[in-house]
Amino acid sequence: MATFFGEVVSVYSRAVEEDEEELDENDEDEQILRELEEKREVHLHWSPEVSDSLRSGNKLQCSDFVLAVGHNAARFLSVYVLTSANWDTVGHASVWNERSRAVTGQTSEESACVFYRNKDNPSVLICQLTCYIAEDQLFQWTEKVFDCLQQRELNVTVLSDTSVSDYKSADYLCSSSVPFLRSLHTGAFSGQPVCQSLEQPNIVTGIPAAVLNHCQVHRIATVVYQCYSDVIGPDSVTMETYKPALTKLGKSIQLDPSPSTDVLRKFVRSTDVQSNLYI
Repeated sequence: MATFFGEVVSVYSRAVEEDEEELDENDEDEQILRELEEKREVHLHWSPEVSDSLRSGNKLQCSDFVLAVGHNAARFLSVYVLTSANWDTVGHASVWNERSRAVTGQTSEESACVFYRNKDNPSVLICQLTCYIAEDQLFQWTEKVFDCLQQRELNVTVLSDTSVSDYKSADYLCSSSVPFLRSLHTGAFSGQPVCQSLEQPNIVTGIPAAVLNHCQVHRIATVVYQCYSDVIGPDSVTMETYKPALTKLGKSIQLDPSPSTDVLRKFVRSTDVQSNLYI
């Protein structure tokens, strides 16, 4: 290339520099994506006894697995089941996403996803899940949890909170009929649900849907009980709606028929205006 003064200079190609910049940007983007994927990975933290057993290739012996998704479902178990001294905390999960923040060094008591095992019957496992699991983490959470459980003769019961505003029906719903249960189960489930089936076009979403799909594929007997409520926060009436769902697990899980007022107050926030309606 020549200048106006006849000076000859080397040919300069902007395209080469742009290609190099694009490569650098792509490398940076890939690195950011890798770090984000690592950060969004679901981590299960088991007790030393369970960890040793899993490392040796022995999965958790489990005949009944009860998963409570949502604050009312989880606190129902806290009030009616876990108040007895027959349960040990055996693990918890840590999840990081746009609405949940996993904290390094978090204990089981501080986690929003905790696993309990029955002392008298170690094959009975309970999980309380109150944190948000993002769409890209649903399959991961489900796979990791069920990969730790022996699936032969496994029975799964899922309790799930849902707003009544999401319920679709041609009939008018009066306030006296809320809260109420609806069920959905896998083909391997041979029992009789304690409530009517979920009507179309209603669906289950989130972790209950991921668990139901996983168990359908792997032929695990599973039933989901979805509780439709008009109360956002934890309340005693919504909690009590779940009681029939565990009646058929009477041999495995003993329900406290009449929990004390102190126990209820502990798990129902009296500061919530919505919850005060039912205290």
